[in-house]
Amino acid sequence: MTTQPTLKGAWTITFLLFLFMLVNFADKIVVNLAGVPIKAELQLDPEQFGFLGSSFFFLFSISALAVGFIVNRIDTRWVLLAMAVIWALAQFPMVGTVSFTTLVVCRIILGAGEGPAFAVAVHALYKWFPDEKRTLPTAILAQGSAFGVILAVPALNWIIVNHSWHYAFGALGVVGLMWVVAWLVMGREGPLVQTVAMAAADPRVPYFQLLTSRTFIGCCAAAFGSYWALSLGLTWFTSFIIEGLGFTQKDAGWITVLPWVFGAVIVLLAGWISQVMLTRGFTTRGARGVLGSVPLIVGGLILLAMPHVNGAGLQVVLLVLGPGLCGAIYVVCPPMLGEFTPVQQRGAVIGIYSAIYTFAGILAPWVMGTVIKHAATPLEGYMTGFTINAVIMIVSGLLGLLLLWPNTERARLLAQAAAQPKFA
Repeated sequence: MTTQPTLKGAWTITFLLFLFMLVNFADKIVVNLAGVPIKAELQLDPEQFGFLGSSFFFLFSISALAVGFIVNRIDTRWVLLAMAVIWALAQFPMVGTVSFTTLVVCRIILGAGEGPAFAVAVHALYKWFPDEKRTLPTAILAQGSAFGVILAVPALNWIIVNHSWHYAFGALGVVGLMWVVAWLVMGREGPLVQTVAMAAADPRVPYFQLLTSRTFIGCCAAAFGSYWALSLGLTWFTSFIIEGLGFTQKDAGWITVLPWVFGAVIVLLAGWISQVMLTRGFTTRGARGVLGSVPLIVGGLILLAMPHVNGAGLQVVLLVLGPGLCGAIYVVCPPMLGEFTPVQQRGAVIGIYSAIYTFAGILAPWVMGTVIKHAATPLEGYMTGFTINAVIMIVSGLLGLLLLWPNTERARLLAQAAAQPKFA
C-alpha cells in the first residue's frame, strides 16, 4: 500500500474538531452533573428525569439523518459553524428561572443541533486524511468527548456547588461562542473531495445495498450497545453516585470524571493499535471489526458483575471499567464505513449510521428512570438498569463480531451495483 503524505493544515483542523467535540460533550454532561439539584428544584421524580435525559435525543437521530445528506452538497465548514451557534444559543435560557417544559424544549433544540456532530466532523476530517491514515485522527476526534467531560466536570461542578446549576448552562453557552469565533478564523474545507475522475473510478452504489450490507448493520448494532451505556453515563451516573452510593455532590463531581479518563485511554489505545495492525498487514476485519467488538463483550461481562459485589468503591470500579471499554467501537466504525462507501455518499451513510445507533439515547435514560421509579429501592432500580445495559452491550458486541467484514464489503457491493440493470 502506498502511503500518501499528510496534508498541510490537517492536524490544525483535527485539533479544532477535537475542541468541537469537547464542547459537544460538555453540553451533554451538564444535566447528568446537575441532576440532583435539578430534580430538587423542579420536584421531578425518576421517570420525569429520565424523560428529560431522553428528550435530548428526540430530534438527535432525525437531525443526524437529514444533515448527513446536506453535507454531501454543502461544505462541512458552514454546517459545523451553524451547529455550534445552535448549541451556544440553546444554553442561555437556563440561566434564569426555568420551568421543566422550558428545560425540555431547550434540550430538544440542543440535541437537534448536536445530533449530526460526530458524523459531520468525521466527514470533514476525512477530507484531510487518506484512508490508511484515518484511524488515529478519528481516535483523536473521539477524545473530544472524553476531554469534554474530564475538563468540564470540575469547572461545572464548582459552579453548581458554589453558585447554581443555572450558571453552569450559561458558561457552556459562552464557551460555545468562543469555538464559533475560532472556527470562523481558522476553519477550512479539506482538499480530498470528489472529483470527476474520482467519481468515474468510484461509482455510486444504491443506498439500499449500502444500508443492508452486513458491515453497516454490524456497525449500527455494535454502536447501539455502546451508546446505550454512554447515554446512561450522560444522564444517570452522577445521580447514582449520590443517591445510590451516598457520595456528596462535591465528591460525585470528581468520581464522574473517572469513566471518561479510562475511556480516553481506551479510545487512544484502540486508534493506535488499529493503525499499527494495519501497517503490519492485518486486514481491516481484524484491525477494526474484531478490535472494536471484543471490548464491548468484555465490558458487558464486567458490568454484569456489578450488582453482585459489595462495597461502593468496587461498584464504582466496575462501573468505570465496563462502559469505559465501549469507546473502541467509535474509533473503528467510521473508517470501516468509509472503506466501502463512495466518497460522494459517505456523509449520508455516516449520518444514517449515527441516526440509527444514537436512537439508544432516547431509550436508555427513560428505561433507567422507569426501572428506578418502580423498584423497591432506588439502589435496586439502578442495579436492574445497569444489568439491562450489560446484556445489551454483550449482544451488540457479539453482533459486531459476527457482521463486521469491511475488507470484503467494497468488492461485493461494487459487483452487486455493476450487476444491476442500468435503469435500477
